[in-house]
Parts: sequence; C-alpha cells; structure tokens
Amino acid sequence: MTHASTPSVSTQRDVVTQAAERLQTAAQTGVPCVPVRDLIGTDDVDLAYAVQQRLTDARLAGGARVVGRKIGLTSPAVQKQLGVDRPDFGVLFADMDVSDLPEVPSDRLLQPKTEAEIAFVLGADLADGPLDAEQVRGAVAYAVAALEIVDSRIAGWDITFGDTVADNASSGLFVLGERRLTLDEFEPVEVGMAMRLGGDLVSEGSGAACLGDPLNALAWLARTARDLGDPLRAGQVVLSGALGPMVATPPGSVVTADVGPLGSVSATFSGKDQA
Repeated sequence: MTHASTPSVSTQRDVVTQAAERLQTAAQTGVPCVPVRDLIGTDDVDLAYAVQQRLTDARLAGGARVVGRKIGLTSPAVQKQLGVDRPDFGVLFADMDVSDLPEVPSDRLLQPKTEAEIAFVLGADLADGPLDAEQVRGAVAYAVAALEIVDSRIAGWDITFGDTVADNASSGLFVLGERRLTLDEFEPVEVGMAMRLGGDLVSEGSGAACLGDPLNALAWLARTARDLGDPLRAGQVVLSGALGPMVATPPGSVVTADVGPLGSVSATFSGKDQA
C-alpha cells in the first residue's frame, strides 16, 4: 500500500502500538499530537483500522460500552475538505451521546467541528443474508436528526485517510433529535438540511449528498462491518454521514440543524473548559 515492502508482523504490531499510544496521549492530555501517518502510512486501510481497534479494545477494557457506529467521509463536500475519496467508519460509545445534557461539554473536545446527519436506529441485526438495499431498509426501526460533533486528536486537523481512520474516524460526541420517523414516513434521500451557527446559515445539504442516499451509506457499513467480523446489531445507532460541510464549533457555540421532516436538533457548547 504505502510501504515499499510488506512490513513484518512484529513491525506492524510495533507501529500500531506506537500510533495508538500517540493518539491516546493526545486524548488524555487534551494536547493534539502530530499525525500518525509516519507510522502507518496515508492509506494502508488494514493498519489504520488495526490502530482504531487497538484504541477500541482499550476503551472496552476500561468499561466503555459500544452503542453503534458512525460513517464518515460520505459527502463530496466533506471529502473535499479533507482531501479523501472514500468513506470510513468509527465506533460510537455510550458516553459520546450527549443528547440529554444541557450543554455539550467543551472540555471533552480538542478542536471540534459539527455536521448534520440522519441517524438510523436498527431494529434487526445486519449479520446474515445479502445485506442488499431491501434488507438494510427493513432493518431500520426509525431515524432521527443528529448532530455529530467530530473531533481530531491530530493537531490542526492535518489528516489523511490513515490518520482519521486510526483516530476512530475523527469521532467526538453526538446529539440525537427527538422526532422519530420510520422509513415508511419519509425518504432519507429526499431530505434537505440547513444548519445555523448563532443564527447564521453555515451549512446546507441534502440526503443525496451522503453517498447518493444515506441508506447507501448504511448498506456500505453493514457489509464492511460484517466482513470485519463485527456486524451491526439491533438497537445500535448509526450516524450515516454528513449532509453538508462541517463547521468549527468552539466553546460557546450554539448550533441548530433543520433536517426536513425529521425536524430540528440543537446543541449549545459550554464555555471555556474549567479543567
């Protein structure tokens, strides 16, 4: 991939460990780090997801609970912003859901940006069968509007595909809207989105901007997750990908996104951290 020759298994383990430790240190200290592509390359998919899995395992060992996945890099606008050309995914943990908090805790974030999405909540596993459009659609219990607060442990968002995948697809926190609709009640591809920051329109988009249809993104994730041996399960939340460009949301920001028939979802970011 990005290496002139295939590194040995021991060398691969070593670079995965080093990359994971670099990202963990940034998360723990609140000080962004240099990219990890010097260790794992810019587009070595296997190594990048190995780092992500190492970080996931560490979180699980510490008592964290997986509640779903997020799909990234689905919008041409976001791909252009980051200079990449394919989707990726990350893991959602229970403590990343800040929907019920009065404010988004800015002290848990390093350099946050926010994007509006459609979140799908699954009513059935996506582990067996063809995982085609019909099966994927049938597995969705309902959808809600969502704000994904993306974040990067890497200084200045200086990321390649390898960097962002290793860093849990630049995940941070998320907020889910309250209006639940089934797929009999609306078509995700037809949804329009408008996001405002402090009242100013800062991002616009549509369902079609998310891999052509947010359900396409869900199907891609279902197949990818199954191929990796960790399929999507009933009850999990899937953030299906940005409907338009992401916007920086530093402490004190107030963000509201209107996502068509799914209604609006808002987030108020706390002031400067107290740490």
